[in-house]
Amino acid sequence: MTDISRDKPVLVTGATGYVAGRLVERLLAEGLTVHAAVRNISDETKLKYLNKLAEESDGEIKYFSSDLLINGSYAEAMEGCELVYHTASPFTSKINDPLKDLIEPAVLGTKNVLEQAKMTDSVKKIVVTSSVAAIYGDNADTERVPNGIFTEEHWNVSSNAGHQAYSYSKTIAEQAAWKISKDQDRWELVTVNPSLVIGSGINPDGTSESFSIVKKLGDGSLKSGVPHWEISLVDVRDLAEAHFQAGFNKKAKGRYIVSGHDSSLLQMAQLLREHYGKAYQFPNKILPKSIVWLVGPLLDKNMTRKAVSRNVGHPLRIDNKKSREELGITYRPLKESIVYFFQQMVESGLVGK
Repeated sequence: MTDISRDKPVLVTGATGYVAGRLVERLLAEGLTVHAAVRNISDETKLKYLNKLAEESDGEIKYFSSDLLINGSYAEAMEGCELVYHTASPFTSKINDPLKDLIEPAVLGTKNVLEQAKMTDSVKKIVVTSSVAAIYGDNADTERVPNGIFTEEHWNVSSNAGHQAYSYSKTIAEQAAWKISKDQDRWELVTVNPSLVIGSGINPDGTSESFSIVKKLGDGSLKSGVPHWEISLVDVRDLAEAHFQAGFNKKAKGRYIVSGHDSSLLQMAQLLREHYGKAYQFPNKILPKSIVWLVGPLLDKNMTRKAVSRNVGHPLRIDNKKSREELGITYRPLKESIVYFFQQMVESGLVGK
């Protein structure tokens, strides 16, 4: 059990990110000093939302220029911190070589942060943002787990560099974190494993995979229908609270699945239609799996025929009991999260009628 002082600064890597923004907001609301590690401390466009949070809180924010892929880059930002939140992930919009563009950078970034912690005497706990992608790779993986329900005990064993490369990168990055943790005994490691993150962020123009999915549900891209693809979701504000509790709750330990709801693309669309009516072209039917299998790869290179076969039509169940009981998380209603998220896109001009 580790007590974290609220008089010490807290490091957040990738502080301008979608998830990190709400976490920084939560920390500042507690009057804490946040060491915000960002790639470019001169980019006022990205920093203005964090600055606004600091101005409206009792906390303080200090910026540090850090590059996830450069060894030693977090030394200054980490100095004096007892608690480190590692939320940053390597980002590239073009993945030509999954191994070099995605997998190796994900592991290297994790190693750089945690190895720096081994050299920083003040650090007592590290909370790493992992993913349920490190727990399972495809919905079909439910067939190998008891009762078809994923828990923190499970690891993704179905992904590789050629299939679900992102999930594979999250898996081996988290495994690397646990290996480094076991090689020392000064600080504790806790991982937060969220499902697909939705909900309003501090930056209305932010981007993530969830932004793209929800945008397509309303901009007419999917008006002809959606695959029967079940998906689990969590509100970004609930995820921020889970991070906060994972850091400051001295009993927090191990991995935590942070997921509010097991849902599907069609249910998400139905919830939006209930709120907005016919104002937008929300899909209202399921596409046959055979059609998705045939056409999907032509529309989206990530929707391979193997991915379609192992996900479309397969149920998905995720157990969030540990996060509820040990971190005290009460998850928001799915409709609230999805509507607020979509409305933010509408107001920022990302979705038009």
